[in-house]
Amino acid sequence: MPEPALNPELIGLLRCPRSGASLRVESDELVSADGSCRYPIRQGVPRLAGEAYAESFGRQWNRYDVARTEEDEATFEAKTGVHPRDLAGRLVLDAGCGGGRYARLVGSHGAKVLGVDLSTAVDKASALCAELPNVQIAQADLLDLPVAEAAFDLVFSIGVLHHTPDPRRAFAQIAKRVKPGGRLSVWLYRKNTPPQEWLNSSIRAVTTRTPARVLEPLCAGLGVLGSVPVVNRTLNKLANFSAHPDWTLRVCDNFDWWAPKYQSHHTVAELSSWFAAEGFEEIAELPPEKSGGLYRWVYEHDLIIGSGVNVTGVRRG
Repeated sequence: MPEPALNPELIGLLRCPRSGASLRVESDELVSADGSCRYPIRQGVPRLAGEAYAESFGRQWNRYDVARTEEDEATFEAKTGVHPRDLAGRLVLDAGCGGGRYARLVGSHGAKVLGVDLSTAVDKASALCAELPNVQIAQADLLDLPVAEAAFDLVFSIGVLHHTPDPRRAFAQIAKRVKPGGRLSVWLYRKNTPPQEWLNSSIRAVTTRTPARVLEPLCAGLGVLGSVPVVNRTLNKLANFSAHPDWTLRVCDNFDWWAPKYQSHHTVAELSSWFAAEGFEEIAELPPEKSGGLYRWVYEHDLIIGSGVNVTGVRRG
């Protein structure tokens, strides 16, 4: 299979991680202006960083096929406040693109999308978006984001920043990439009640040190529990496991929770304060996808493990 073609416009938005200088394509490399820095391009993906702390995500997204177009569209709109069809012709940064499902979704609606991820999930994302010339995937670190500032109409990050060693710094990095008048939307794990936080952190102290070959069967076992209504409506309010109706997504969600080295939890007030500090206005909390009086009560009382805090805002001009 031929490598995906590079998108010159989107490649032109990448910067040297060391100097911040623009880069040019030379054969199978990106090269800094003075030629002192060179970064390989493999499978159509510029490699501006190594996996570092994100190894579990490379395994996760390359192993599981989780793209579900109809569901992804509903999730994207709920978690960004924007419908994909309204992004045609706009410049979009997917900050932490994982396996590329949202980059593909937005690109299929005509947006010009730069998807960035630290893990080898970029291989899956590149293959998934190979037929979309308006989508470019790059491997890079959100903590030192090698992308032009103030360039994007929309920057979004869904379930990513809380898996970095410094979510606040990563937030500041992606916020700087939004152009004046552009929108930023971020979804992070919600901070639950103290007993829930203690229990899940204690279990994760073990699972994050468990080899993937052992952890994956355990996540599959939790996937079985997630299919039993009386169980998934009670026990997973204590220790997290997915109750998604799709088996593959259940197992993937479980691995996503228990495997990553870093996982932080946040409040709406905290995330909103980050937006304000970085010069955003029209800051608003986005409601969850699910509805219903009981669900909203449980959600608003921070009792749903794995639920999120979701905020959007517009960068001041």
